[in-house]
Amino acid sequence: MFKKKSLLVILFVLIALLCVGCGGKKKAKSNFIVPEGGYDGSEVTINFYHTMGSNLSDVLDAYIIEFNKLYPNIHVISSKIGGYNDVRDQITTEITEGNQPNLAYCYPDHVALYNLAGAVATLDDLIASTEKDASGILGLTQEQIDDFIPGYYAEGTSFGDGLMYTMPFSKSTEVLYYNKTFFDANGLTPPTTWDEMEALCARIKEIDPKSIPLGYDSSANWFITMCEQYMANGEKTNYTSATGEHYLFDTDINRSFVKRFKTWYEKGYVTTQTIYGAYTSGLFVNTKQGEGELRSYMSIGSSAGATHQRPTKVDGAYPFEVGIATIPQVNPSSPKVISQGPSVCIFKKNNPQEVVASWLLVKFLTTSVEFQAEFSVASGYVPVIKSVMNNEYFAQTLANADGGDYVSALSTKICMQQADAYFVSPAFVGSSTARDQVGGILDKALVSTDSDVDAAIARMFKDAIDECEYNS
Repeated sequence: MFKKKSLLVILFVLIALLCVGCGGKKKAKSNFIVPEGGYDGSEVTINFYHTMGSNLSDVLDAYIIEFNKLYPNIHVISSKIGGYNDVRDQITTEITEGNQPNLAYCYPDHVALYNLAGAVATLDDLIASTEKDASGILGLTQEQIDDFIPGYYAEGTSFGDGLMYTMPFSKSTEVLYYNKTFFDANGLTPPTTWDEMEALCARIKEIDPKSIPLGYDSSANWFITMCEQYMANGEKTNYTSATGEHYLFDTDINRSFVKRFKTWYEKGYVTTQTIYGAYTSGLFVNTKQGEGELRSYMSIGSSAGATHQRPTKVDGAYPFEVGIATIPQVNPSSPKVISQGPSVCIFKKNNPQEVVASWLLVKFLTTSVEFQAEFSVASGYVPVIKSVMNNEYFAQTLANADGGDYVSALSTKICMQQADAYFVSPAFVGSSTARDQVGGILDKALVSTDSDVDAAIARMFKDAIDECEYNS
């Protein structure tokens, strides 16, 4: 908490200095205006901060070479910084010194933090630009915009002012992993609704009383997803807002589903990563027999972590086949599934040609079918454009999808099938605190031994709102 508050203080000090430097006038809304002529062909160097390991940076570097065939005077420095929070922390410090990179991997709450200093270039004019060079127009065609998976593209405008700050790079979501071998042997089918999930958990407990039928890795995602699914069903509930009153999650419906899942926990139907003390994939892949050995037959976790949901081979064969399905819904006719994974943002620079050059790289990587296909296969993340489905390499990878050696391909296949269901939450300074707090509500409620359940849950919600407002 101290580190986060320190970062905020640094940025607020920077904003104050900027205002003094402009004669005390209020800083204008950040917006990048495309220079006449677009990219002028001049020599520029752009620095890209990311978190890629060697397997992914090798793919990136290969396509930077292809990019330089089009733009030989744009020199790209690809820099692995560490994890996502390492990227955020380094950039936050560098913004105060005016030497931030040109573009970076980011999550929405990181961009909200950078925006305190107006450091992120808006992309609207770049996207709409009709300036031309040898490779075509600077902006995006309507066909290219329509090719993006809608929920992924929409994340760029989740900051409350309607402007576009990020482009989706590669994405993940949550899927339901299930033990297909066990399901087939017992005539079970994956649930499509939470009501079906409850009935299925009860049936699995009858078959294997010592099991915990379902493990859910992210309590925060579970809570946020339920809010979105109920709203999609026309219910009066919410999670957060980027403008006005931020923290809206203390509602009757939200308290009701928390109470419902508490009864599931008490019946031994479910556990979470926090309660279990480790990723629940450990329960799912456990095939050991004996006293005290716990197992589950379903696990809801990241689509990018499919290989962690696959059991280790025994005598050259997998102990069971993994099945993958979309997560249960409140209303299957209005499905909602959370969108996660890195986007990219471009930082403002004194030289506008650096911003335009950065945009050209972002456009190249996010609209290239070949790059998106190769990066997806190498990473386990989901491509951000739909036309990748027509790529021969990608199509062949999905054709090999199974619940064993090619389980990552099966996960990606399911993700592409639910492309119209993805949602993103509003982004603002404090949105990450809200995530932590609602996840904490769910975990604390499940294990609570308070005799007055309603009062205890109400108190948890109030405390969470108070904590959010204190840290804003």
